[in-house]
Amino acid sequence: MNPFEKIARSHQTLPHVDLAQGRSIASSRSTSSRLMELIDANARGTVHGGVIMRMVDEAASIVAFKHSQNPNVVTAKVETFKFLAPAQIRNVVTIQCEMHYVGRTSMEVGVEVLAEDVITSQIRHIASSNVVYVALDENGNPTPVPPLVPASQEEKAIIERTRLRHLRRQKIDEEVTQAEESQP
Repeated sequence: MNPFEKIARSHQTLPHVDLAQGRSIASSRSTSSRLMELIDANARGTVHGGVIMRMVDEAASIVAFKHSQNPNVVTAKVETFKFLAPAQIRNVVTIQCEMHYVGRTSMEVGVEVLAEDVITSQIRHIASSNVVYVALDENGNPTPVPPLVPASQEEKAIIERTRLRHLRRQKIDEEVTQAEESQP
């Protein structure tokens, strides 16, 4: 049996998840780091943006896995991705992720990307992102996830800010759809 078949079989039947049991932001927070090497460089000699984007998707998906308790989580949308500064070869890039919003089957993860110069110990904020994931059942259909429950006033404020931004995005998406449908 090849390794991919083995992985697929191990997740054919997902464990029961108590959807009444909410989870806090802190319960699924995740941080990952990696030293940037020559293979990560672009033509300008800095770290390729695609390398950073892949690292963000991989790190943020861990938060979605942990929150949903489901290994069948897929990237649905990158809401925002802002590059603020380049990372350099020999920087340690750290991706800090936490859940910011949960719908019925979707989860939005907030991401902050830092680059540390290992010689000077200077740390720079180089990128930010919001990535939306959807949990899938054994048949590949969207499946409900536990709610996001604030454990502190700070978490409550993060969730409320993201909920309001989510509602604004929905309204804009609806307006764009209407405008596109009215075009000949």
